[in-house]
Amino acid sequence: MRIGTSLLLLLLTAAPAAAASADQGREASAAWEATRAGRILPLKEIERRVVPTMKGAQYIGFDLELPSGVYTLKFLRDGTVIWVDVDGRTGQVIGRTGR
Repeated sequence: MRIGTSLLLLLLTAAPAAAASADQGREASAAWEATRAGRILPLKEIERRVVPTMKGAQYIGFDLELPSGVYTLKFLRDGTVIWVDVDGRTGQVIGRTGR
């Protein structure tokens, strides 16, 4: 009985992680397909345009919202997080939060 309970607990705790991993896989696949089809610019191009404009800030990552194609690049400067929203189709900055 103990082995069954332990196995059940293991499966219950692993299921959310597996679901999150599957969601990330689908998102990555959708992002790749959108880039390949020319609907959005590749992340490297977005970073090439935006990162150099953020003097004194450390680039810490990004999010991509699909289907809108909006990249949100995240930076850290003097303990403050700065979010820069970029239109993935044009590469134009469309919003910024923080200083």
